[in-house]
Amino acid sequence: MDQKDRQAGDVPIVQDSPGIAAPAPPAAVVVPHVPVPQHHAGAGRRRLRASVVVLALAALGGGIGFYLWKHSQPVVPVGIVWSNGRIEADEIDIDTKFAGRILELHADIGDMVAAGQVVARMDTRDLQESLQKAQAQRRLAQRTIEETKANLEQLKTQQIFAAQELDRAQALVKQGWTTKETFDQRKQALDGANAAVTSGEARIAEAEHSLQAAEHDVGLYTVNIKDNDLFAPKAGRIEYRVANVGEVLAAGGKVFTMLDIGYVYMDVYLPTLDAGRIKIGSEARIVLDAYPDHPIPATVSFVAKEAQFTPKAVETQNERDKLVFRIRVRIDEARSLEHADAVRSGLPGLAYIRWDPSVAWPARLQAAP
Repeated sequence: MDQKDRQAGDVPIVQDSPGIAAPAPPAAVVVPHVPVPQHHAGAGRRRLRASVVVLALAALGGGIGFYLWKHSQPVVPVGIVWSNGRIEADEIDIDTKFAGRILELHADIGDMVAAGQVVARMDTRDLQESLQKAQAQRRLAQRTIEETKANLEQLKTQQIFAAQELDRAQALVKQGWTTKETFDQRKQALDGANAAVTSGEARIAEAEHSLQAAEHDVGLYTVNIKDNDLFAPKAGRIEYRVANVGEVLAAGGKVFTMLDIGYVYMDVYLPTLDAGRIKIGSEARIVLDAYPDHPIPATVSFVAKEAQFTPKAVETQNERDKLVFRIRVRIDEARSLEHADAVRSGLPGLAYIRWDPSVAWPARLQAAP
């Protein structure tokens, strides 16, 4: 076997010869066959493609939505700023002054009430009895004064008579027609009459003070009885009825909550740059979502002196400014009362504030006559 043939394989080839066995070939290595899951790889690629498509569609939809939202925001000239808010009216609680039982209710949720209108009455039978007692004491004091005045007149008459007796006794003593003892008796009688008159005057003053005290009691119980009639302090609408007839409430117990339709406003939040230009009394317009074609004239009535973080529900021209100032724009009281039936607390809308008086209001914000 030549060199070339030796290098042809890993195992040398030996020719058969008599008496020599040929070497056995090496055992074959058996490798187990593991099938490759081709379908798993295909499903993963399909899921990846689906995820990419969904993300692309979401990004596209978000971009379109932002574009539409951005272009739907109001465009106003320089000198006018805006922010969103909700129309509000001051809430007034109608409470009891004293502990007691509700006797009558004369209003309910949604009713319009006038200033001074009685909306509820409390049970005042105990106060009525106390009032009658105070009135009786007043009558007694009046009669006591009349009696003491009559007694005083009688005492004054006795005083005059005693003084006359003393004068006569003094003249008789000088002439020797009476004794010194008689003179002294007349003088003591006059002193007693004077003391009686002084005592009578004091009794009249005491009776007058008693009369004043009784009159104050009458006035106190009269006021307390009147305070048990619950009045609407201002014109407005009943928003909540908290208690019902027959319920016993403690002092300060709430019966109604009403809206003051004469104080209607909207609080908005503006960044430092805009808030710093606004002054108390600046003109404003309120445009409610429910009445987009009816701008409502308003006036800036409050500017906060301290900044605060932007509330979540607030939009400004520079969206999500970190620090903003609270601005209150208020509708004129006469206008609010004139349109009392249309006042609705909580309606969302936008408030436009003109910090530059030389800038004209856009046509869509011109106030109607």
